[in-house]
Amino acid sequence: MTEQTLAAPIEAPSERPRGFSRYQAFLIALLAFTQFTIILDFIIMSPLGAILMPALDITATQFGVAVSAYAFSAGISGVLAAGFADRFDRKRLLLFFYVGFTLGTALCAAAPNYHVLLLGRVVTGLFGGVIGAVVLAIITDLFPLHMRGRAMGTIQTAFAASQVLGIPAGLFLANRWSWHVCFIAIVVVSIAAIAIIAFVMKPVDAHLKLKQDRNPFHHLIATLAQPRYTLAFAVTTLLATGGYMLMPFSSAFTVNNLGIDITHLPTIYLVSGLFSIVTGPLVGRASDAFGKYPTFVFGSAVSVIMVLIYTHLGHVTLATAILVNVLMFVGIFSRMIPSQALMSAIPDHDQRGSFSAISASLQQLSGGLGSVLAGAIIAQAPDGALLHFDRIGYVVVATTIITLVMMYFVQKAVAERAGKKVV
Repeated sequence: MTEQTLAAPIEAPSERPRGFSRYQAFLIALLAFTQFTIILDFIIMSPLGAILMPALDITATQFGVAVSAYAFSAGISGVLAAGFADRFDRKRLLLFFYVGFTLGTALCAAAPNYHVLLLGRVVTGLFGGVIGAVVLAIITDLFPLHMRGRAMGTIQTAFAASQVLGIPAGLFLANRWSWHVCFIAIVVVSIAAIAIIAFVMKPVDAHLKLKQDRNPFHHLIATLAQPRYTLAFAVTTLLATGGYMLMPFSSAFTVNNLGIDITHLPTIYLVSGLFSIVTGPLVGRASDAFGKYPTFVFGSAVSVIMVLIYTHLGHVTLATAILVNVLMFVGIFSRMIPSQALMSAIPDHDQRGSFSAISASLQQLSGGLGSVLAGAIIAQAPDGALLHFDRIGYVVVATTIITLVMMYFVQKAVAERAGKKVV
């Protein structure tokens, strides 16, 4: 791979390949599978909340701390890894952190009490939180900008797949046997992914041929001090806050506030996940065809409307709960995919790894803060219902509107740098 490929130039329409090569398709599928296990490990805590809190005899605040422990440790490891992120073959980095993630998940599976589970979440976050940054750097290295929307849209179906396959299966295992079995299952499939990465995936090391700052600390500081990156880091911070505030308490809110029986939770995640599997690639194609920012605007508008509706719901039917969740995920994907594709065009090719690691770190730290803040805002009534959930909705809406304005300036900067009017 040449330096020209790493720079991801914008080809003329006639020069652009129409589709993915066989290896590119394989790589996307492999990265999507790794993301599936990472995302499942994190979001499984949300539906398990209704089971874990009584099983471990913990409060909503303690549960929020368990969720945020992953985020905070992931944020710290992201900063520590940023200086080294561009100094190694990205395949080896992926393998190293993925093995550590699997070991952390195994610790969660063996946890006999809350404190050991909390330790397991810290270890899992230290390794798992960096993997998303490595995956993003790999996609940015190997796919030009005009193909990244589709590539990231496909990889983001891992989020949907974790809902369609992972969460319903996890809840079934937890209800049938124990919540420990959920984490055991993740360990098993992660071992299979480790083997494929080790023996089938090709090295991603062309960036090592470029001139590098030999001091990892200097490399980290140079990335942090780059003025062009400041706005992107700020957007990343706010984008994560909203999702982390709603997600950890969604299952408890659905059961205790919406009046949906806990046995129907898998159905909600299954249906909304199936719709998300279709939505992810479509949003990716739309962002490539119509522009990243217009797609982000659409997603923001849908998100604002649906978050306000969701956080103000009372007892509803199962069909209504499913519909609201489906539309909310449409908004989430329509923001997540174009924003990631757009911001991947910001860093210089010799700083992609460190930029992605810092972005992931900020995302996790702000998400952890959001989870703790949500736990502090929410209170539980004697019947288990969550109080003040509407206040979280207002915070999410406010951050959504702010990021909408900030993303306008991000896309403007990318367009000016690329010498094009539409990105």
